[in-house]
Amino acid sequence: MKVISTNVAEPVTVLWRGRQIQTGIYKHPTQTPIFLGKEEVTHDTVVDRKRHGGVYKACYLFSSDYYDHWKENYPSLDWDWGMFGENLTVEGLDENQLCIGDIYKVGSAVVQVTEPRQPCYKLGIKFGTQQVLREFIDFGHPGTYVRILTQGNVAAGDVLELLTPSQSPLTVQQFNQLVNRKSTNTEWIKWAIANENIRAEKREQLKKML
Repeated sequence: MKVISTNVAEPVTVLWRGRQIQTGIYKHPTQTPIFLGKEEVTHDTVVDRKRHGGVYKACYLFSSDYYDHWKENYPSLDWDWGMFGENLTVEGLDENQLCIGDIYKVGSAVVQVTEPRQPCYKLGIKFGTQQVLREFIDFGHPGTYVRILTQGNVAAGDVLELLTPSQSPLTVQQFNQLVNRKSTNTEWIKWAIANENIRAEKREQLKKML
């Protein structure tokens, strides 16, 4: 896996249901490395800190491999890396191969895979339709959030090197199916509940599925 682009955002004001709100989803490629901090990417915009940023969602990775699919579906949009609000656009990222808890070195940072991205209405605003939320979930390639174990700089061209495989076999894709109620696989649920790299509140929610 290789970083194709590093992306950050200035706050943008948009109209939602008759009121003005701010969002950091309008990311754009940077010309310099970005710094991955413990709870956010330096110089990036995190508005809704209840749902974005923080220890388990400090940085968001999305695969460049699926951009062509979305460009075909939404050809009129102004396409560039960072379109999905990702901080790192990564070539070769496959949610079927990433396990929750995998530890990677990228640039001078060390990161740990934590959870797939759940789309919110702000992605719908950016794409011009809330229908994209269902399409995003159904497509099944949500990218992944990571926890920052060692803070550091990441630049385009940096390669993700697996340092420590997760002790859990639960993949990002399997976890994504669970949280979106597309699977009730009991074994996957048990793996998730036992995986301490998943937020406690998420594991509590999954216990109700057993």
